[in-house]
Amino acid sequence: MLFWLYMFGIDLLIPLTMVGFGRRFMAGGPQEINDLFGYRTHMSRLNRDTWDFAHRVCGRFWFIAGLILLPLSVIPLLAVLGGDTDTVGYAGLAVCLVQLIPLLAVVPVTESALRKTFDENGIRK
Repeated sequence: MLFWLYMFGIDLLIPLTMVGFGRRFMAGGPQEINDLFGYRTHMSRLNRDTWDFAHRVCGRFWFIAGLILLPLSVIPLLAVLGGDTDTVGYAGLAVCLVQLIPLLAVVPVTESALRKTFDENGIRK
């Protein structure tokens, strides 16, 4: 049971992080364009407008995906409640791997939105 609780907590980290950073980014990303924190790609760092736009898109995507992932992460773990360590571990690993898809999918989604809205110099189309 202790391992199940551990896996439950671990598997909630990604969706909770996505919800938290999603809210933060929707409300406004980092105030300064920087090298340490935020959605940092060449296109997003061109100017303040692209920086703010990228954080709004990224934030909305992560917030919604995180809210969807929360119950979807709990259901498989409830199915293995009371199972042996291997079963719980494999279920937790599978949940974590599935969570990586929307976590990383934010990059092509945001870059596509940036390219549709801005030219290569960061000027709105």
